[in-house]
Amino acid sequence: MIYWLRNLLCGVLIGAGAILPGVSGGVLAVVFDIYRPFMEVLTHPAAALPKYWRWLPPLGIGWCIGFLGLARGISASMDWSDAVTTWLFIGLIVGTIPSLFREAGKEGRGGGAWVSMAVCAAAVFFGLFYVQHVLKITVGPNFWWYNFCGVLWGMGIVIPGMTSSSVMMALGLYQPMMDGLARMDFVVLSACLPGLAITVVLLARGVTWLFRRHYAVAFHGILGAVAASTLAIIPTEYTGGGEAALSALLCLGGFALAYALDRLDQRIRT
Repeated sequence: MIYWLRNLLCGVLIGAGAILPGVSGGVLAVVFDIYRPFMEVLTHPAAALPKYWRWLPPLGIGWCIGFLGLARGISASMDWSDAVTTWLFIGLIVGTIPSLFREAGKEGRGGGAWVSMAVCAAAVFFGLFYVQHVLKITVGPNFWWYNFCGVLWGMGIVIPGMTSSSVMMALGLYQPMMDGLARMDFVVLSACLPGLAITVVLLARGVTWLFRRHYAVAFHGILGAVAASTLAIIPTEYTGGGEAALSALLCLGGFALAYALDRLDQRIRT
């Protein structure tokens, strides 16, 4: 029962991670040791389902709760204070980095791994900065852009470190998506969910091959992408000292929650 509840909570966090700015559902799946079984189920279902079928119901239920159930709360909290909400997300991200660093080093840390981390960090940070502050691209939300958001979310699940929500924020699509999910809008759901599912299925084999052949390089690249995407979404404007103080408090709270979940996961596995 405890393990079932643990998987349910992990599913909630992974689903929420898919829609939280700067957070990757795939990274959280790695942190909670769910990523490899999940990819095995996608790439070799006949062999993997008998081993992992008990994981699927709590993870699936939790993912739906996290992805759809938290959309209303996220939409409302960002309307209330975008800065405070973003700092909570940042705390959650930073709290997962120690686990991600351990995971990245499981097969060593050669020179190529460090280069991969630096290159990915620079590419993600300057790419997001260029889109947000130089190009200042915004698009009008419609069916096809919502489908594009689903594709980004699918990439965030299969490719740990893919910062799908940050890209949507840069394009001006994030808030409309959250509002649509909060209302359970049919157009939004019918556009984004199929795009998400198709992307996960199509990318699974290629990503599995990459991690099997170049594990350390790939995971250190993820680490660099996570760090860079976090830096790119740090708020710079506040309404006053109270908002700044609350931002710092919730950032610490998010870090503590993520760190506590990591410790709990280590105890369960040992």
